[in-house]
This record gives sequence, structure tokens and C-alpha cells, in this order.
Amino acid sequence: MHISQAFATRSPEGSEGPDAGRMRARRPARGRAAAALTAAVAFALVLTGCGGGGGSAPKSAGSAADADRVEPLAAPPAPKLPVTVDSADGAKVTIDSTDRIVPLTGSLSEIVFTLGFGKQVVARDITATFEQAEKLPVVTRAHDVSAESVLSLKPTIVLADTTTGPAEAIDQIRDAGIPLLVVEPAKELADVGRRIDTVAEALGVPSAGTELKERTESRIAAVQKSIPDHADGEKPRVAFLYLRGSASVYLLGGAESGASSLLEAAGAVDAGKESGLDKDFTAITSEALAKAAPDAILVMSKGLASVDGMDGLVKIPGIAETPAGMDRRVVSIDDGVLLNYGPRTDRVLTEIVEQLYAKGGTGQ
Repeated sequence: MHISQAFATRSPEGSEGPDAGRMRARRPARGRAAAALTAAVAFALVLTGCGGGGGSAPKSAGSAADADRVEPLAAPPAPKLPVTVDSADGAKVTIDSTDRIVPLTGSLSEIVFTLGFGKQVVARDITATFEQAEKLPVVTRAHDVSAESVLSLKPTIVLADTTTGPAEAIDQIRDAGIPLLVVEPAKELADVGRRIDTVAEALGVPSAGTELKERTESRIAAVQKSIPDHADGEKPRVAFLYLRGSASVYLLGGAESGASSLLEAAGAVDAGKESGLDKDFTAITSEALAKAAPDAILVMSKGLASVDGMDGLVKIPGIAETPAGMDRRVVSIDDGVLLNYGPRTDRVLTEIVEQLYAKGGTGQ
């Protein structure tokens, strides 16, 4: 489940898809050919879902309309510093100021802003796509960190995860005396609370972390309670597809794609995982799709756009013959939030539930 940091995939517009770093985080250590294939996965993720039950889930206050914004805690926290924390790469890191924060992944930026530290963030990674961060200078290129750009901003703390690279840039930032904390990446729904706690502790606000974790987990639980009963007792089967039409890359997600826990939380079955695909992604074939037999397909919005929408999706060999293709059932989620597993995951889950169980589906 770890895609190499060495690979970067660009969107048709010439810039990387916002979830590329997370996709690279999912490649197991395998051969070069497999690495190159999975690295190409970095641009878009498409979620298409079928209507497996009746009724539609109620919209939450922070649903689609606010998907490009984060919702900070009501009371700005007062950090208690200095703190010394354990970095995921084995280092001990002491933080004595949160005046100038540089998060090097979009998901970490999301947590920092939601904890109430948005005004102290002085830069962003290309994957930080939410509105409050959009005017910040970008310190990555093709998901590689520019150490010079980071250091020029005189940060008092830098947050990275184990997919951040290159290693030389991380070493250069540390060698300059900047506190740099490496956090384990999020791979599933169960990682949401851990990541929030880790970042909150590093910023000296563990109580704010507890508040945010409880808020997020409560909202996720509320969404799950809204899932309608399946009239026939069968859970909808959803295939997670990675699409990049400009490069003719079409992949089917398996057990290690990162989407399984979201689909299961939405009351669905991950069709790729259930069909026996135990890796992250595999090339789409008619045989693999026939075995997965999805009722719906899950994709990132830019991935869907890269194949010219639903009309292009059903032209991919094997798609039109699946129940999802025949019913034109698709659930499309924004690239910059789908697999973040953070404070906005309840919104992601809400959108999946709304689209998956909407009467008649969302296909056009």
C-alpha cells in the first residue's frame, strides 16, 4: 500500500492531480513494472455508485456546498509549548513555536487549519486544495518538496508524512535546524483520530485535538446512521476505479487502494477487494470487471473528466457490461478530499451515501 515517492503523474492540464501523493503512498514494494503502473495512478480517483436501496441520505451542514472549505473549531486553541514528540521516522522533535507552520501534504494542512492554526500556515503543498489555503505559496513541484522554498519562509515547524520526499529535501530542512515532524499516512477510516491526535500534540493543543477527533467521529457515525436499509438485504457492490484518460491508464482498486474502509462505512462492498484483488490497483480488464460485477463505480471527479465523463467511461472495455455500466451509476468525489481521512471525511462519506443511494442514481 505504498506508492513510490519517486513517481509523479500529471493531469491533462499539465499539473498533478491533487491526490497524487496519497496514491503514491499505496504501492507495496514490488517490481519496477508494477511500480510504474501504480505511479501512473496518481492523478484521479473515480467513485461510481448504484442505487442499492431506497431513499436518500439527509445532507449534512458541511456537505457538497462546502466541500472546498474546512471548518475550524469555534475557539482558537492556546498552544502549550515547548513539546517533544516522536517522529514516524524515528527522530525526536521539539517544537517551541507554532508561529510559522508549513504542512507538506494536503491532508495535514486540512488538520492544521481545522484545529484553528490557519493564520499561522505560511505555505502549502499542491494537494491542499481547500479554499482557505488557495492563496498560500506552493512549496512542492510534482509532489517533490523544494527545501529552498520551505527554508525561505523561515518556518518554526514543518509537518510531513512518510510519503513526502525527496529524502534529501527532508534532510536539508532538518539540517537547517527546523523542527520537522514526520507523521504516518492515513490509509483507512480508523486512522482519522490518530492523525488528528498526532498533529494536535505537535502543535501543543492536545485538548483541541480531542475535541476535533470527537466532532469528526460523531459526524461520521451520524452519516452511517442515515444509510438506508437494503430492500433486498444485499449490499451494493462498488468498484473503485483510477482513471487517467490522457495517459490511457485505467485501474481497478483492490484491498489496498485506500477506498475499502470508506465503501464499507457507506454500507457497500468493495467489489475489487471482494473479488480477490489483494493489491492496491490492477489494470482493468473485461475479465476482472466481470468478476467484480460492480453495481456502482467510485471515481475522483478529475479522473471522470479525463475520460470525458460518463459517456467516455462506458467506452472503457468491460465497463458497459457491468451492472454499473448498464445503469450508468457513478459517484464522483473531489480529488482533493476523497482519501484524506481527516476532519472532512464525514462530508466525503455523506456524498458517497447520497449518490450511492439516490433514487435512480446519479449517472447521466
